Amino acid sequence: MSLLLPVALLRLLWRSRQAPAYRRRWRERLGWGPAPPQTGGLWIHAVSVGEVQAIAPLIRQFLQTSPEYPVCVTTTTPTGSAQVSKLFAEQVFHVYLPYDLPVCLNAFLNRVKPDKLLMVETEVWPNLLYLCRQRGIHTLLANARMSVRSQRGYWRLRHFSRQVFGSIDQVAAQTEADAQRLIDLGVAKSAVQITGSIKFDTHLPASMTEQAEVMRLAWRDRPVWIAASTHHGEDEIILAAHQAVLTQKPDALLILVPRHPERFTQVAALINSHGFSYTKRSQHPPTTTDIPIYLGDTMGELPMLIGSAQVAFIGGSLVNTGGHNMLEAAAQGVPTCFGPHTFNFANISEQLIERGAARRIQDAESLSRLLIDWLSDASQRTLAGEAGRQLVEENRGALQRLARMVN
Repeated sequence: MSLLLPVALLRLLWRSRQAPAYRRRWRERLGWGPAPPQTGGLWIHAVSVGEVQAIAPLIRQFLQTSPEYPVCVTTTTPTGSAQVSKLFAEQVFHVYLPYDLPVCLNAFLNRVKPDKLLMVETEVWPNLLYLCRQRGIHTLLANARMSVRSQRGYWRLRHFSRQVFGSIDQVAAQTEADAQRLIDLGVAKSAVQITGSIKFDTHLPASMTEQAEVMRLAWRDRPVWIAASTHHGEDEIILAAHQAVLTQKPDALLILVPRHPERFTQVAALINSHGFSYTKRSQHPPTTTDIPIYLGDTMGELPMLIGSAQVAFIGGSLVNTGGHNMLEAAAQGVPTCFGPHTFNFANISEQLIERGAARRIQDAESLSRLLIDWLSDASQRTLAGEAGRQLVEENRGALQRLARMVN
């Protein structure tokens, strides 16, 4: 880990070429950040925007029920940091997670002195867990998932992995399969509870629902679909699919939302190179003209943009990234599709498909065919959307089960 530190710092510098925020606050990543106004309490680590949004209801509940206990939230990405500030402002203490080196982590722990650490989803760091155990800090892995692919990777270093996973005090697993894989990797069976996924407990604020409705009215009668959280290598496929949709639906509108803000300019250039005109969310109101593409280049508005569309494609699934949260669409009754790579949401994606709320596509051709079908048939869209909404409602409750473990 020590030998990798220069590589990690160079990576920050490289990423800062397109996202300058990665150049800032680097001292926090070395453990030299500011001191909290109050020590002790609950420390929550959520990597980026998705994890922050998923755990936000639990943070709010904890702040209401235990106002005497301080809350520290760490993230890894600038977008996650911005989301914490947007949602909680001064209610929580926030810094970046230090690198997994004893000198960095000890400096952080000496200042914050947390009583309990809650790690969201897959944040398992060896030195972090070792130092928490040494200091008597209770550790809880929340909303835990473990894909077959990840398990195989850990299993290559099985002796080391069993030591690391055996250091976790409690695990709130999403499914029985996740629980068993974590137990196989070394987590004590008595430490594991199956709570379900807290992402089923997503609730769109009323203000955001109203904004989505305003945008739907602005689209008028246009067929509208969204490609949400796309990655490098997917945008070309999305644009090819939209070109095919336009041959059958000349007034169709694509809302294209790249996953990372540093790609906004790159994707805009790609749209131009394919001969499309477009408007940006950051510069213009909803387009009501014949502009074929609306570029979502703002942060924190993805659920609202999804709610304004009739069909959603969820990115990170046509490339080997593992997919992103498709429940933001399902919860709003928006029929969903995604590519073959959904190992981050293996159970959820299969449940959506089984219910008829989602479809799996393989390429631009299969995507365009599905879009044309759904955009041409309102009753088919409604049935798929309601199936997704019903699945989400049936699976709510994980957040309350997790809250009981935290308390």
